Amino acid sequence: MLAALTAQDLSLTLPAQSKMGELFTQVEETIRGVRVFATPGGCSGISFGMTFTDRINDNDGVLDCQDFKVIVDDGTLPYLRGVEIDFVDRGDGAATFVFNNLPSTGGGCGSCGSGGGGCA
Repeated sequence: MLAALTAQDLSLTLPAQSKMGELFTQVEETIRGVRVFATPGGCSGISFGMTFTDRINDNDGVLDCQDFKVIVDDGTLPYLRGVEIDFVDRGDGAATFVFNNLPSTGGGCGSCGSGGGGCA
């Protein structure tokens, strides 16, 4: 069943809201919102991403923002509760959305990032 999300479920900083609204004005096709999704893999266990979508499913939660909607399916939502999406522009051409306050999802191997070449 479609559910309204609250800021306790997922929030966006003002820079993220501003950039997202700007991106929505640049898209020519009809879109319903931006879908935040989780994919398994890697040492962190789960990776997160975002994409434009033209559909909202019955099992989706929706966070209504001023100019757009953030859509999260019920399988991804538990991994995102309490997460804040921010937009960081370092001024050197490196600008990106970042996910703050991600819960620890396990899956780790302890050797990643130590120059060991990945998980053993």
